[in-house]
Amino acid sequence: MQFKFYFFHQNTLIDELIGIASNFIKNNLQFETVVDILKLSESMNFNQLIDSSYKFISENFEEFIKTSHFLELEENHLNSILSNDEIFINEFELFQSIIKWGKHKSNINQEKEKEKENQKLDKKDKEKLQIQISNVIQKIRFIDFSKKELKDTLKEDLIPNQISQKLIQFQKLQNQKNETKRNQFIENQNSLIFKTRKGTNLESTIIEETEHFNKLKEWINDNDFFFKMKKGYSAKRDGFDCKKWHDICDNKGKTLVIIKTKDNFIFGGFTQVGFTSDKTKWNQEDVDEQDGYIIDSKAFLFSLRNDKNDRKPKKFPIQPIEKRYALFYNYSQYGPYFGDGDFIINSNMKSGSSEFGNSYKIPENLEKNVDEADNYLAGSYNKWKIEEIECFFI
Repeated sequence: MQFKFYFFHQNTLIDELIGIASNFIKNNLQFETVVDILKLSESMNFNQLIDSSYKFISENFEEFIKTSHFLELEENHLNSILSNDEIFINEFELFQSIIKWGKHKSNINQEKEKEKENQKLDKKDKEKLQIQISNVIQKIRFIDFSKKELKDTLKEDLIPNQISQKLIQFQKLQNQKNETKRNQFIENQNSLIFKTRKGTNLESTIIEETEHFNKLKEWINDNDFFFKMKKGYSAKRDGFDCKKWHDICDNKGKTLVIIKTKDNFIFGGFTQVGFTSDKTKWNQEDVDEQDGYIIDSKAFLFSLRNDKNDRKPKKFPIQPIEKRYALFYNYSQYGPYFGDGDFIINSNMKSGSSEFGNSYKIPENLEKNVDEADNYLAGSYNKWKIEEIECFFI
């Protein structure tokens, strides 16, 4: 009996030791070690560590693909990770990293590649690469490529023919700008390449360019918000109605507002504290009692598209000395109201005005209270008409 108890006790101690070691490793995973730990865990059937390794890689995938350790993943690892709809990643950058991974796994001479950086692969190396990436490539969400990215990718001629033919069809529909036909085509495809990941899906009819999405992600700098946020309000869906907007969007905390005008300007704002028409709903330190404004030091405005002047996407943070004027809460008869009139959406939710620069920073070449500043976001001070407003929050 003592002999059996000794071994029972010893095995229990070993199990406890393994558990302690496993928890330590799980809580101290790093880019440099995670692939080796994943492979070792698989060989020893340590399911907890396998799951923890995948979770660590997936949650840090955007940074992980930029490291050399990404190249050490096996095909089954990539297939598992890329099947995950929740990962947050720029799909075009992912595709480029998969090409590098494929060259590494195919033993294509890297020095030769550096010498021929702007040249095509020779036929033999190209065939090796195509075979290596043929399965993994089917998990890339090509639907999230910009038009230029998709065009450049198809030119490289590295994608399996069956997939490239579908992408060419999709590309034609994109160029025709027929949203109904394009959506119907996507619905008929039973393929991951036409399925947007949840972590990168704004559910927006305004944001179509990958660059615009990536800029918003960069500016907000809060992956948790991006993973969880949903489109709470759409003027087209819920009505161009100020009361409806307040009913849906008041007291929601962090909120992203995106506006598209009928002249094709796209702009908006982000607030950490959110909107309200009832100051009693707020922490008093966030409210300026005297003037009716909400304090938000992290709020910013942005411009994504200005077709008149072909400006690139830009972010405009609240001026530090103006942070107490970030948002106005005391006008329930208005829609989104940023700054001391920097932009205001009228009660009909179909028009607005902009005195850009009162509270938020403006481009260095502009001065506030001049026409060029007032015209910057929407094309004019108060003559712009709204095509759509979308608001996102958790």
